[in-house]
Amino acid sequence: MFDRYEAGEQAVLVHINFSDDEKKEDLDELKLLVSSAGVTTVGEVTGPRKIPHARYFVGTGKAQEIADAVQTLSANVVIFNHSLTPAQQRNLEAICQCLVLDRTALILDIFAQRARTYEGKLQVELAQLRFMSTRLIRGWSHLDKQKGGVGMRGPGETQLESDRRLLSARITAIKGRLAKVAKQRDQGRRARQRAEVPTVSLVGYTNAGKSTLFNQITDAGVYAADQLFATLDPTLRQIEIEDVGNCILADTVGFVRHLPHDLVAAFKATLQETREATLLLHVVDCSDENYRGNIEAVQRVLTDIDAGDVAQLTIMNKIDALDDVSPRIDLDDEGKPTRVWLSAQTGEGVELLFEALTAHLSGQIRELQLVLPPAQGKLRAAFYALNCIESESYDEKGDCLLGIRINNVDLSRLRKQFDGALEACIVANK
Repeated sequence: MFDRYEAGEQAVLVHINFSDDEKKEDLDELKLLVSSAGVTTVGEVTGPRKIPHARYFVGTGKAQEIADAVQTLSANVVIFNHSLTPAQQRNLEAICQCLVLDRTALILDIFAQRARTYEGKLQVELAQLRFMSTRLIRGWSHLDKQKGGVGMRGPGETQLESDRRLLSARITAIKGRLAKVAKQRDQGRRARQRAEVPTVSLVGYTNAGKSTLFNQITDAGVYAADQLFATLDPTLRQIEIEDVGNCILADTVGFVRHLPHDLVAAFKATLQETREATLLLHVVDCSDENYRGNIEAVQRVLTDIDAGDVAQLTIMNKIDALDDVSPRIDLDDEGKPTRVWLSAQTGEGVELLFEALTAHLSGQIRELQLVLPPAQGKLRAAFYALNCIESESYDEKGDCLLGIRINNVDLSRLRKQFDGALEACIVANK
C-alpha cells in the first residue's frame, strides 16, 4: 500500500479567494460536495491570494493555520476547493499530519460511490487510475531506495517502476473493456439513427433536477435526491411526442465547474449520447442565485465534449421555490420556444414542455392524399399503426382514398420500408 494517511470523515475545508476569475470556486458548492461524499465538516479555513504558492498552494503561514485547525478540531482530512499538484499535496500532508484531498479527488470519490452499472464502474476506475498515476512519486517512502548486501544485488526494478507498470496494464485492460461497451452503445445508436428516431438528452448543472424531470416524464423511477451527482449512470427511455412519434429521452451525469479532465475523458462513451442528440434539454435550477454562472459552466463543458453546436431548449426548473413565477414558454423572434418554466417536483408546466418538444422536433407536418390499390393493404395498415389517417373512402374501382397527416420522420421511414410503392400512391402533397 501507499505510505498515505488513512481516509477520514471529519474534514477541514480550505477555500482561497483568487483575484483571477478563472481560479474562483464556490465555497457553498464545496460544502455540498463534501456532504454528498458522506464527510462531516468540522472547520473552514479561507483567505485571499493572487496566485497559488508553489510549495503549499496557500503559503507557509496559511498552511500552518490549516495544520493548527486540524489539531484543534481533531480533523482527519483536509479538503481543498482547488486542484493541487502532487508535490503540494505531499507537502501539505507532511505539515498537517493527515490526508489531504483536492477538488478533483473529492469528485472522483463521489463518482466511485454513485457508479452502479458495469460501464460506470469501469469509467470511474479509469479516471481514478489516471489521477493516481501522477501521484506515484514518493508514495512509497519506505521503498524509495534499493538496498545492497548479500542476496540483494542484481537486476531488478524499483517499486515506482513496478507500480507504473501495473497501473499501465490495468488502464489498458479497462480501456479494452470500455471499448467493447462503447461498441454496443454505438450499435444501438446507429439503429436509432437508421430508424430516424429523435434523441433528446437532458443536460445541466448537477442537482438542477434532471433526474426528477426524467421521472416526471417517463415514470422511470430513477434515483433522485437533493445532493450533487445523485445519479451517475445514463438512463434511456422511450417517450411519445405529439406529431413526432416515438422519441428517446436520455438522462446523463450532471456537470460541475472545472469538471476533471480525467472524468471527461473516461466518460467519453457516455457523453456520446449528448454529442449525437437531436435536441439538448438544458435543465437550470432557476432558484439558485448563481444560475447564470451554472449555465456558463455547462456551456463550457458542452464545448469541451464537442456538443456546443447541438440545438438546445432551456428548462427553467424549480419555479415552485420562487414567488410569483408561473409555468410559461418563452419564444424567440421567429416564434420558436427557447425556454420553458416549470417545476419537475410538482409537475407544473410539464405539459408546456411537451408542446415545446413538438415545436422543436416535429418539423414540417405533411398532409398527403393517396390512392391505394387493393394490393397495398400493408401500406394502409402502416398508416393505421401510426394513427395518422384523417379521412378514408373508396372509389368505384375499389381503390382506397386516404387523407393522412404525418410528420417527416415517419414519412421517411415508410418510404424506406416500402421502397417506392408509397411515392406511386401519392396524388396530392401539401
